[in-house]
Amino acid sequence: MQKIGILYHPKVRATLRMAKELEAFIASRGITVWLCSAWERDEARGLLDGTDLVLTVGGDGTILRAAQTVIPGMTPIAGINLGRLGFMAELDADQALEMLPALLEKKGWIDERSMLQAEITGPNGKHHVYHALNDVVVARGAIARVIRIDIDVDGQHLSTYRADGVVVATATGSTGYAMAAGGPIMYPQSPDMLIVPVASHLSSLSPVVLPGAAVVKLSISTFRLATISVDGHINLSLSSRDVVTVKRSQYKTR
Repeated sequence: MQKIGILYHPKVRATLRMAKELEAFIASRGITVWLCSAWERDEARGLLDGTDLVLTVGGDGTILRAAQTVIPGMTPIAGINLGRLGFMAELDADQALEMLPALLEKKGWIDERSMLQAEITGPNGKHHVYHALNDVVVARGAIARVIRIDIDVDGQHLSTYRADGVVVATATGSTGYAMAAGGPIMYPQSPDMLIVPVASHLSSLSPVVLPGAAVVKLSISTFRLATISVDGHINLSLSSRDVVTVKRSQYKTR
């Protein structure tokens, strides 16, 4: 490997200390290395060119931010867990320096995970596209009142939820918010997607697993602002008649 990047969680002091230890270790082997906060996506993207591997120091949230940073490229990510759960991290902090030489010698493996693409369109002409490794959540805003979400799959009406929200998750995201809302756990490499309502009122429809080629359209009806959350850290307001179209992304996280 010729160039390695390190992304760390800027709000946890221990991550920066660990990141600097990794930086010194990698530089001592004659490899170019750069260091950046995982919250500074534009700055990190400016450093990515030619990067062979991105190390993240933090928890799963830091890996999710790294996935956003890397696309549209294919740079692989290896997580070093200094967070709480670390479901997606390969290494714990106390074994990182011991195992790092094997990674530098390419003795690991590549695990590819499907992503989602979420396209937001509104009657006012707004148009935004985002990509998610975990999930796309359409939910109520600050006021605790249910919203109405009409869901179409491949042009056919599936259901109307009056709920706190709806989670559309990848297999990777099935162990996160979707699981907490009562959804099943999916095989990690599955290309399928999952629809899980959150606190749905008077609806008997269970969580639904859809094939990876499906296109899901969520139409919002509410007197108050709703929200969309992409991987938990891209958060935007939605209004009545806004539509969120979710499908499998052309990108993958490696």
